[in-house]
Amino acid sequence: MGTHFLWYIPNTVEPGHRGDDTADGWGSLDLSTELARAAEAHGWEGALIGTGWGRPDTFTVATALAARTTTFQPLVAVRPGYWQPAHFASAAATLDRLSGGRLLVNVVSGHDGVAQYGDTAGDQAQRYARTREFLDLVRRLWTQEHVTFHGEHYRVDDSTLAPRPVARPGRPHPRLYFGGASPAAERVAAAEADVQLFWGEPLDGVAERVARLRALSDEVGRRHPPLEFGLRVTTLVRDTTQEAWHDAEEKVARMAETAGTRPPDPLRRRAVGQQRLLELGARGDVLDSCLYTAPGRYGGGGAGTTWLVGSAADVAAALQRYRDLGVTHFVLSDTPYLHETARVGDQLLGLLREPALT
Repeated sequence: MGTHFLWYIPNTVEPGHRGDDTADGWGSLDLSTELARAAEAHGWEGALIGTGWGRPDTFTVATALAARTTTFQPLVAVRPGYWQPAHFASAAATLDRLSGGRLLVNVVSGHDGVAQYGDTAGDQAQRYARTREFLDLVRRLWTQEHVTFHGEHYRVDDSTLAPRPVARPGRPHPRLYFGGASPAAERVAAAEADVQLFWGEPLDGVAERVARLRALSDEVGRRHPPLEFGLRVTTLVRDTTQEAWHDAEEKVARMAETAGTRPPDPLRRRAVGQQRLLELGARGDVLDSCLYTAPGRYGGGGAGTTWLVGSAADVAAALQRYRDLGVTHFVLSDTPYLHETARVGDQLLGLLREPALT
């Protein structure tokens, strides 16, 4: 099993995402292409492209970037409810075929103003039950003919997909990433995901979740190859440890100055995984060797709630500890995105790919 390194491409209408200072071209295809090509040039296999109502459509952006790149793998975030599974399976198979088998998929089930795009998702249990059916049906449509599926949420009869995704040894279809920290989410991951993504939790929390998900895989009767694990986290890398912490503390100070000017995000704050991250601050500003929790106090959310801070050697050593726990997929980022795509790729990835660390 190899280790995979992905970056992140912002996908928002308004500039300034997580402090990025890009003045011109934000949200344009030219800028997104520049970011994707920079990822190719600096050692990244691809990048996560986020989703959310009121943002550019993620699948459209990914399709455009795949057409303008050569090896770049878009990790496309999608939501059941926004997509019907058969429609998504067809669109994804088409993009995968056109790009030569470069598509990756991140299925997201958290709240997202569902009424704005006509979704009727109910409570958490209903949302995750629907997601499990979505994943199951998409896999079937990608790999089987004459699929008949009558679930609680979705139904197809005698459905055969054309074209199919690109299939290679060890890769029957695009890899399915999945997030979520609630018990309902973990049961979906254990049954149907290829990769469970964690946010930047301390090592003890990740170890606990890896063990629980492996046990759950047996409990739910997993029918696929063993579940793999990934880490989505901010990595603030500088030439020296001292410089990194100086810059990290300066960034947090600027966040503190503007923390009261941004409206809260009640949907994200309600998520179990987000709450786990926000509660880490009570354990200290720095956990493990270099996991910085202070950003979460001043508006940092998701992968921006905690940061791994230090020299390239510091951060590589921290990521290696996650790898020792079984994490083999890393989705990293820092701002300004274009500059850090190159810096983190050039300084960090070589260390992580050295024989001593593999």
